[in-house]
Amino acid sequence: MKMRMIKLDPDFLMQTLQGKNEPFTSSLPSDVELLDIKYDLFSRQISAVIRSDSFENVADSLPIPELKVTYTKSAKAELKPATNTKVETMPAEKAFVQKSQDIRGVEEEFSPEQRELLSFTVDGDYIVVKPIQYLKAEWTEINTVVKSIGGRWVKGDIISYWEIPIP
Repeated sequence: MKMRMIKLDPDFLMQTLQGKNEPFTSSLPSDVELLDIKYDLFSRQISAVIRSDSFENVADSLPIPELKVTYTKSAKAELKPATNTKVETMPAEKAFVQKSQDIRGVEEEFSPEQRELLSFTVDGDYIVVKPIQYLKAEWTEINTVVKSIGGRWVKGDIISYWEIPIP
């Protein structure tokens, strides 16, 4: 497994997307691929799973190691203002509140110990529950809870997860 986890500050990311930060370069390899990204609203932390052939191979049974990314200001990089950019705002507050309630309801089905091992996100009509580390004996208990609320295990090539229909 040639994957790593990087943690990002949401304020830094938003300022970068808005063009307010100084141009920078990072220590990430040029062949890096983004596999998954998660925003934990309560801890205000963005976690991204990335892959690169230049990363050292780690056994699948181990948790994904964290990669410390260093940033340096780039003298060559220039931010060019976007032209003809129209930002559309959508009334998402109502939908966000409903999705948060759906996630909280599903999270409450799990024990506090199990919740620490999982991430919960909404994807369309499903709540996606992903393990944040390798699950050993806990997998069977978590799978039983997921099945009891109508969910199923989705086996992926790189990342597997549970999906639970939103009630």
